[in-house]
Amino acid sequence: MWSIIQAAGWPIWPLIVFSIAAVALTIERAIALRRSAVIPSEFADQIRNMCMQGMPNQEMIQSLRAHSVQGRTLAHALLALVEQPQLPAAVWRTSFEEAGQLAVTEMQRYLSALATIASAAPLMGLLGTVIGMIEIFAAQSMSATTDTMADPMALAHGISVALYNTAFGLMIAIPSLMVWRALRARVDAYTLELEVDAERFWRHVAPVLCRNTKQPTPAP
Repeated sequence: MWSIIQAAGWPIWPLIVFSIAAVALTIERAIALRRSAVIPSEFADQIRNMCMQGMPNQEMIQSLRAHSVQGRTLAHALLALVEQPQLPAAVWRTSFEEAGQLAVTEMQRYLSALATIASAAPLMGLLGTVIGMIEIFAAQSMSATTDTMADPMALAHGISVALYNTAFGLMIAIPSLMVWRALRARVDAYTLELEVDAERFWRHVAPVLCRNTKQPTPAP
């Protein structure tokens, strides 16, 4: 492996950094986007049934916040109603929208970095190819100037720099792109499921929790 790195020259070092970052981001996102960490099975039904019996207290809401992405979404909305008990239902619905946006942002974390690696790795490989070609032409021009045979070692080094960097750049870009697309599709599926669950939660729980939000009619 070390001999390959030496043959590829210095342009391969940024690609090595890219590969390490891509692996780290893939592992982190794969763990963070597990179903149990985002939308646990039957979790929404349990919270909906709990809220049908009355407003959860602060301790229960904090427990929701630490449970999952969906738990943090519901906790954000419930906390708004706890802090302002007379909050109108229409305004409380806005809290759900804000919570949903925060959830999507949390799930998309680092995906842009992975997409950047998938896009930049082939360009770095191309840069290594160009540098290798420059070394080849430099060796040829040197031999033409001195009227001697071109150094085979210099030619071989230039070719190895060109080919190794191109191959390594593609080896990083292709898996990174595939992983990014798979994780993006998972986030899109989770987003749709969160929206459906939030709409069901709103439809069943809002009439119960917001029934006392009407302002009293002033005396004549």
